[in-house]
Amino acid sequence: MIRVVTVHWQDERWIEPQLRFLDRFAGKHRVYAAINGIDRAWGAKFHFSADLEGSHPEKLNALAEIARDDGRPDDLLLFLDGDAFPIAPLDVDCLGGMPLAAVRRDENLGDRQPHPCFCLTTVGFWFGIGGDWRRGHTWKTDTGDEVTDVGGNLLGILEAGGIEWRPLLRSNRMDLDPLWFGIYGDLAYHHGAGFRPPLARRDELPGREAVRGATASAVIPTWVPALGRAERSLRYRIARRRHQRDVERSIDEGQARSDDVFAWIESDDDFYRRFLS
Repeated sequence: MIRVVTVHWQDERWIEPQLRFLDRFAGKHRVYAAINGIDRAWGAKFHFSADLEGSHPEKLNALAEIARDDGRPDDLLLFLDGDAFPIAPLDVDCLGGMPLAAVRRDENLGDRQPHPCFCLTTVGFWFGIGGDWRRGHTWKTDTGDEVTDVGGNLLGILEAGGIEWRPLLRSNRMDLDPLWFGIYGDLAYHHGAGFRPPLARRDELPGREAVRGATASAVIPTWVPALGRAERSLRYRIARRRHQRDVERSIDEGQARSDDVFAWIESDDDFYRRFLS
């Protein structure tokens, strides 16, 4: 039995495709879902559903507890983002001899943590290590920034215990975007930003750095107080407006691509093969 834990937020459109691909590839399974801001009629589609309080990782942790009450230690436990699902048969072999297999988004500035968009383990292992999806434990990105994100504490637990895990890396042969619309380990599809505007840290960070550094190119020396402050203020405001325009353009372009791919998902059960050819 596979116990599937997932979160849907303010948008029911991902429920049907996710359940369709689980039915196709997950064998015998039960789905435990947080459905926040979604018509309760959709609740009948799941083994368990509730409008849970808390953050995304807190909901995943709580749903895992509920799944444990139903399950056995050797049951597979699959964590899924609402806009993710398997694209190949799921069984214990997918662990690759490790106790846990999860997406690792190296392409997102070198993120090192197991990502909850797709993480497969067993009920016994998850609770044996005190699995926790919350932020907290930090790592350094490819840019040298120290960050934390969902899955940070899980990374810390695995590292502290010297526990090896199987990273599912991006395996797209065709990319519409360097981060979204990802195939991982030829096993999972993650749409990305399915419940929010499509803006990634890797896309926004350079612009924020440019805003912070805008005053460094000022020509008027700081010892000319009034003019120096005025120039630095103007450069900062111009850089901030430019960054905001770039962000808005990136979101609009990303949303158009997202809508196109979602139309593929709705109409073509083998849509993912486009990313593998």
